[in-house]
Amino acid sequence: MTAVPVSLGVGPTSAATSTAPAGASSLADAAAEARRRAAEREMSRARRNARVDGRERRRRSDVELSQIAERGRRELGGSGPGSTDEATAEEVIAWAVAEFGDSLAVASSMTDSVLAALVSAQLPWVDVLFGETGYHFAETIGTRDAVAHSLDVTVVDVRPLLSVAEQDDAYGPDLFARDPEACCRMRKVEPMRRVLSGYEAWATGVRRADSASRATAELVSWDASNNLVKINPIAGWSDDQLVGYALRHGLTVNPLLNDGYPSIGCEPCTRRVGPGEDARAGRWAGADKSECGLHI
Repeated sequence: MTAVPVSLGVGPTSAATSTAPAGASSLADAAAEARRRAAEREMSRARRNARVDGRERRRRSDVELSQIAERGRRELGGSGPGSTDEATAEEVIAWAVAEFGDSLAVASSMTDSVLAALVSAQLPWVDVLFGETGYHFAETIGTRDAVAHSLDVTVVDVRPLLSVAEQDDAYGPDLFARDPEACCRMRKVEPMRRVLSGYEAWATGVRRADSASRATAELVSWDASNNLVKINPIAGWSDDQLVGYALRHGLTVNPLLNDGYPSIGCEPCTRRVGPGEDARAGRWAGADKSECGLHI
């Protein structure tokens, strides 16, 4: 993925040269607006929680859901992956929200917050599932926290059954180096599948530009591995489209994108990518592995 310029500070503004009374008034107005926005967010969050708390999400049968997935593929996919008559990301999300409502979840690796922002614009406080493996970069955890603070989403940390220390005791230290497939399975794939079983559909940030293995990713499909409908609203977006959207809307992105990490996973299994390398070349470098297992 192309690097996204990340602003880490606030530059001087015209208010800095204003007279004291005008500056005081400006600060008071800003504080009042911040309080108003915070109150609105809490009211919106409370309405969503009242809607979903204390009741089970509906879960139609696999047969019904697979039929819905096929219908969505036909209605939204146009002439096929990459065709000019494919639905837009917003149209895909509108279909998903109408079809699944609160039974729709968003999966995020916290590389950026574009997908979470797109979905929450139509489904405020949507569950955003983050696989908290215990091995993430500090920057990724910071991005997760910023997303939870800045967007109207409900970030859900999806954790494995064993802590890192417990896994080390049971399987030996640094399993990720000896058997990355087993480590990914226990720390990412199985925990996410357990949580996904409570939903009917999940939206992912998979894009065709990510890698050759994702080049034909569809907007909507039946995910037989996880037994739910898989939705890839931004499958057709290029790196430039993704970056441009994030910049235009002031969205949070992981600072590691500007530090040579176009694809970000667990810290021990992710390295910087060199000039001319594939964007995912830094994932599990040296191993015959390019996916954690969730998307295959």
